Amino acid sequence: MSMPEADDDRDERSSDEAFGRPGARLDRQAPYFRGFFFTLGVLTALVLGSAVQDAASALTLVLIATVLAVGLDPVVAFLVRRGLSRSLAVTAVAVGALVFVAVLVITIGGVLRTQVVTFIDDAPRLLDDLRRNRTVAQLDRKFHIISTVEDKIKNPGFAQSTFDTVFQAGLTAANAIVNTVVVFILTVYFLSALPQLKRAGYSLAPASRRARIGKLGDEILRRVGGFVIGAVLVALMAGSVTLVFTLSVGLGAYALPLAVLVALLDLVPLVGAILGASIVCLVGFATSLPVGITCVIFYVVYELIEGYVVYPRVMRATVDVPEYVTIVAVLVGGAVAGIVGALLALPTAAAVLLLVREVWVRRQDAV
Repeated sequence: MSMPEADDDRDERSSDEAFGRPGARLDRQAPYFRGFFFTLGVLTALVLGSAVQDAASALTLVLIATVLAVGLDPVVAFLVRRGLSRSLAVTAVAVGALVFVAVLVITIGGVLRTQVVTFIDDAPRLLDDLRRNRTVAQLDRKFHIISTVEDKIKNPGFAQSTFDTVFQAGLTAANAIVNTVVVFILTVYFLSALPQLKRAGYSLAPASRRARIGKLGDEILRRVGGFVIGAVLVALMAGSVTLVFTLSVGLGAYALPLAVLVALLDLVPLVGAILGASIVCLVGFATSLPVGITCVIFYVVYELIEGYVVYPRVMRATVDVPEYVTIVAVLVGGAVAGIVGALLALPTAAAVLLLVREVWVRRQDAV
């Protein structure tokens, strides 16, 4: 009974070896093998790095939208707890944001247009007033500042250069508007799908560790949301202080637009607060020299207090990051990746601190 089975085995073995007996497996420790796959890995890393660099602008918009979505999620969760479905809650938040931006543009744009028109109409009178000032007249006789400005204005190519500048500024503004629309749409999508995105991300972890990773992930997202809330609180404080200050120094006609502008710019790390203060100071100098000097002194003191006292303490309360880590993280993030780096530095630092404390330190304690 076993003879046919033996014949079948012999026939199968002979058919497998019809083209020769397979050789030994390639030695994975061979220099050629290791060199080839090392080179392949380096080339893959270079290609991926180049792709990330080419897509840096798009990835930046995605990161900003993600941070905004996580920051707005507590508002959506609050509305859901009040009985709304998540889709309706997200719609309400999106409509509220659009209304806020529209009111903002109307408020600031109207005042800005009025001031620009007034400045253009008053430009000849301002030059005459400068010439009548004794100090300015002496400086003009020595350095010919006003004469140079007048020559440039009268230059036949001034109109063309001005048009080119305005055109480039228009392109920049159009690009900023497009990026803002993209960020808004991505934020709404991420905000709607945030629970599904979290579940999908946590499902990639091993089942034995999924619960712990989920808790750590939720805490990281909570801290990112706390960062957004803290940044908004600091910006609201900056706007409120600006409103009170401008009303007290005689800039009441521009108080509300300047306060809103300072609050918005204060949301931009590093340069935003300085830019907002500079605008207020320019308006102060355009009003009178004493008001301008008062604005400079006030904002030098205020920026120091906000940057090194208020901001770190607010972030410690909302993100649970020590004050010195806040300052160092923002400075390093801004130096490495500019405004985006400064924006993401604090949430990143909060996540790293949490993982170090809950993962690394606990492993070290268990040894």
